[in-house]
Amino acid sequence: MEKPSDPVRLTQFSHGGGCGCKISPSVLKDILGQGTDAGLFPDLMIGNSTSDDAAVMAIDGERAIISTTDFFMPIVDDPHDFGGIAAVNAISDIYAMGGKPLMAIAILGWPVAKLAPEIAAQVIAGAREACSRAGIPLAGGHSIDSPEPIFGLAVTGIADRHQIKANSTATEGCGLFLTKPLGVGIMATAGKRGLLGDDDRARLTAQMLTLNSIGERLGGMRSVMAITDVTGFGLLGHLIEMCEGSGLSAVIDYSKIPLIEGLQHYLDLSIYPDMTMRNFQSYGSKVSTLTGPQLFTLCDPQTSGGLLLAVEPAGREEVVSCCKEAGVVLHPIGSMVRRGDRAVTVQ
Repeated sequence: MEKPSDPVRLTQFSHGGGCGCKISPSVLKDILGQGTDAGLFPDLMIGNSTSDDAAVMAIDGERAIISTTDFFMPIVDDPHDFGGIAAVNAISDIYAMGGKPLMAIAILGWPVAKLAPEIAAQVIAGAREACSRAGIPLAGGHSIDSPEPIFGLAVTGIADRHQIKANSTATEGCGLFLTKPLGVGIMATAGKRGLLGDDDRARLTAQMLTLNSIGERLGGMRSVMAITDVTGFGLLGHLIEMCEGSGLSAVIDYSKIPLIEGLQHYLDLSIYPDMTMRNFQSYGSKVSTLTGPQLFTLCDPQTSGGLLLAVEPAGREEVVSCCKEAGVVLHPIGSMVRRGDRAVTVQ
């Protein structure tokens, strides 16, 4: 058994890591294609029919409860960072709906015969620290003995009903904006192979530990028509969900796509996670022809990725100003257009 005093590489105890261990979009569609509860529960504002970030239930005429869960296998070796990243990633779903998180419950699977419980305690400590930064308690949880380490949260949030932002309500002419650069899956894969530089590791970890708390403020802005967060299906996967839910297409300018500093080195080494190709195989037919670099970055599974916003042109300056005031860099990447032959065109 690995003990806390021993050098532990958590990523070596799992076959996947972070949101890169998600089930592919096409397989998930088959799993969830058995119907929804929307017709049975009239207060259910958002369920799984539009592949949104969280479920939303109206509790009265003004307010709604937001509920989500997210968990995965280690994406980094440090237990405290793993717990923090998993927590930030799960809480992001509440922010992506324009909501305010209220509390979290931990989900832990641990190979007790391989890894000491003290290491699991460090994972929990990292999650509790992230929850504290979000202003919520880690109020309980559930654990099982599992073959691989797994951790995440179930998170409850709240919002005024008019503040809820779905991923399916973008309108034609909306500008598309991204709040975090891409490349998490590529760099995390380099880390698992022992090829990630120290500076790049620190940069990657810091990005994944950054809360998407700006989402709560954006939820109150009428010009923000739709929000989703970019996670395991890559930017293209989540943008396609926005397009299909909204009945529109999107055009993005690849030259404006933000990439994590230092990513080119790992692209030159042809490093990418398996999930990248599974993503492309699931939705590649819905996208214009891609170059190699476009495929590997736009289909790259993100863990604790940024928010993708659809903003009406008249409200662009207000949204940019709001993000700037909060210290969030907002990257314009394209626009929503009338529905065409492809869901997304990459220029």
